Amino acid sequence: MPKFAANLTMLFNDVPFLERFEQASQCGFGYVEYLFPYAWSPKILSDKLRENNLQQVLFNLPAGNWESGERGIACLDDRLDEFKRGVDIAIEYAQELNVNQINCLAGIQPKLKAPQNIWDTLVKNIEYATQQLDYHGITLLVEPINSRVDMPGFYIDTFNKAKQLVEAVDKKNLKIQFDIYHMQIMQGDILRTVQNNINTIGHIQFADCPGRHEPGTGELNFDNIFKSLDQIGYQGWVSAEYVPSRNTRSSLAWLRP
Repeated sequence: MPKFAANLTMLFNDVPFLERFEQASQCGFGYVEYLFPYAWSPKILSDKLRENNLQQVLFNLPAGNWESGERGIACLDDRLDEFKRGVDIAIEYAQELNVNQINCLAGIQPKLKAPQNIWDTLVKNIEYATQQLDYHGITLLVEPINSRVDMPGFYIDTFNKAKQLVEAVDKKNLKIQFDIYHMQIMQGDILRTVQNNINTIGHIQFADCPGRHEPGTGELNFDNIFKSLDQIGYQGWVSAEYVPSRNTRSSLAWLRP
């Protein structure tokens, strides 16, 4: 059985965020993640983890103004200093929360920049982040996100683009965050892609497709997917990052043997 984590940004969202830690623990989760920790002090979050016997396994680097539609700044050449400050802030949170992997969202592709400029900016920022994180034993993840439905214009929108980025930077502490939902939309062939690239994948997230709801609401066979992860010896976390079709507790049939 994979090591399942609950994404608290999307699950248990019928209660305030700080109450979701207890909800996750009560439902049998030992691991959690969420998009961003920065609205709360590290101590408040670490206390919630400790009180509920949870381990946090992931969060994202600061991604610009999320409310206004920004989805990362790593590919923007006019935000280099902001990106570096974000890395420093993320390291502070990671140390307090005992998190050893952080995800980087590349951002929406700027329309008025040359393609080579965008790529070079992203590579430069990822090189910087991996170097700084490596000092603290932290792995950086890069996530391809579908540009067809959820994030039009997202720069790294296929697994191959993410893999090219990992190869261009060539750092041991750089891996791919593989979101099954996003990659099903962009290319499908989930089992083969994971099997052939298991050494490049550092973290897995999932939701059924279409709809981005819990397993059993769409076209994917999650029994086969979870079984395959066990068979190939995947040792990382597998995080539920879906929008419950009803409430979270009633959506957890996939978690129960």
